[in-house]
Amino acid sequence: MTLIILLAIASGMALSAQAAINGQLGAKVGVIESSLLTFSMGTVITGLLIFFFEPSYDATLLTVPKWQLAGALFGIFYMIVMVAAVPKVGVAIATVATILGQMIMSLVIDTQGWLGNAPIELNYWRIAAMVCIACALLCIYLANQQTQSVLDAPVAKPTIIKETLHVS
Repeated sequence: MTLIILLAIASGMALSAQAAINGQLGAKVGVIESSLLTFSMGTVITGLLIFFFEPSYDATLLTVPKWQLAGALFGIFYMIVMVAAVPKVGVAIATVATILGQMIMSLVIDTQGWLGNAPIELNYWRIAAMVCIACALLCIYLANQQTQSVLDAPVAKPTIIKETLHVS
């Protein structure tokens, strides 16, 4: 594995931790307020990173094609949905469902060469990867359902059995 793949895995792990934390925060202060905190902190930190570390580019945010700015809107949608979903379905289902959605859309974008990307052929390996993720989502969902039905099952009242002790 290359370093960039390891970093991508680490960022995925960070997203799951973020979803869990933001889900708890959103349940206490509200979904949109929790999302606002995340984006506000992200704006400040990213601004500092740009100021201190970003090299100069020929284009600016004001000169690129406007459709390229739409990615920010998808980030808002993702954040609000995750903050709302995690308390209801858990981090694992919300995360794997997100990954499945990412796989579906990324395969369409790759296959069609949309959004300025070079086309990449859809093959059996890519389809198998998507099926595996769908199976993972189903397995986690079924495991949650089984756990929930155990938790929802009526609890038997303890009975006290009186026994007499006979000593000879």
